[in-house]
Amino acid sequence: MKKLQIILMLAVFAITVSCKAETKKNEEPLLAKIETPTPKKDRYIKVALLLDTSSSMDGLIDQAKAQLWEIVNELSYAKRGGDRPKLQIALYEYGNDNLSSKDEYIRKILSFTEDLDDVSKELFSLTTNGGSEYCGAVIQESLNKLDWGNENDDLKMVFIAGNESFNQGPTNYKDAAANAKENGVVVNTIFCGDYTHGIDSYWKDGAQLTYGDYMAIKQNQQTVYVASPYDDVIIQLNVKLNKTYVPYGSEGKNKSRVQHEQDDNAAEYSKANAVSRSVSKGSHLYTNSTWDLVDAEKEADFSYDKLKKEELPQELKGKSTSEIKKYVELKRSEREAIQKQIMDLNEQRRKYIAENTKETSNGLENAMVKAIKKQAEKKSYSWE
Repeated sequence: MKKLQIILMLAVFAITVSCKAETKKNEEPLLAKIETPTPKKDRYIKVALLLDTSSSMDGLIDQAKAQLWEIVNELSYAKRGGDRPKLQIALYEYGNDNLSSKDEYIRKILSFTEDLDDVSKELFSLTTNGGSEYCGAVIQESLNKLDWGNENDDLKMVFIAGNESFNQGPTNYKDAAANAKENGVVVNTIFCGDYTHGIDSYWKDGAQLTYGDYMAIKQNQQTVYVASPYDDVIIQLNVKLNKTYVPYGSEGKNKSRVQHEQDDNAAEYSKANAVSRSVSKGSHLYTNSTWDLVDAEKEADFSYDKLKKEELPQELKGKSTSEIKKYVELKRSEREAIQKQIMDLNEQRRKYIAENTKETSNGLENAMVKAIKKQAEKKSYSWE
């Protein structure tokens, strides 16, 4: 009897061990399937704008100043797979006698930046002076000195505008184009003058080598503005929007001042241009995380513990962290409500303009937007 009991106990033990082993075996594949989600990568539209600032280009610079915000607004509607890409703009000038001959009359004004106020500020500071326009050299310089990244899904575009022969200077434009193509950068050329003359001056060839677009514009053509019944309300909302910014850090006060200055610069051209800028400020492309607490708080590496109390605005000095958080949250709520109002009104504004005007032909704006949309489609970007 004892032997039988021992045999039964051993059998039960063996079955138990076997079942546990089987259970563990079955659990392993389930555990293997649990993966840490990969953080979603931001997509970018990267635009390097290379502007000829020789003495004949005042009209081109004027168009860039006047049409920047409408270009930004059009890009704000871009989507890829349901996500909205971010926008980075870099700025170069070339062909100006005030620049150093050692640098081939080329100056990098801005590296790629999402700070649209900085772009506006620098555009308004440009002046023209006669010089030598080396297109190949400035394209190559932008390829060498800008961070284009390694993401194939990003839109990477050079827009170079000028009115002298494309083949001047020590750097062969064909070599620069080959380098651009190798790095996934599309070169688009904008000739300021007669379309055929631009072809004869190699501007079209400079674009086609990278499958870019060649365009010709009248650089001295005045920008066409279209007024709408919604303009005054949008401008009033912009004033309220500015009050939701919470400047902080060493650059806070200065950047806040620049923001207001660019409002004034846009308004100098017309009420409609001020409206265009206000609409841009209502979009996701207008972000100021380097100096505004509301935008900064959304960044992954932001920490309230890193804030220097002496660099906070007056209304937050002496406040606890919880009080600062509450204040920032209030400003965020106000901002989002105002931005929604601006965007809703802008939809009505766009519809009004489409119904009440003929097609406008703002040279630089139309040329850039048309090329960007065409090239974006090849990478599965779409527009609403």
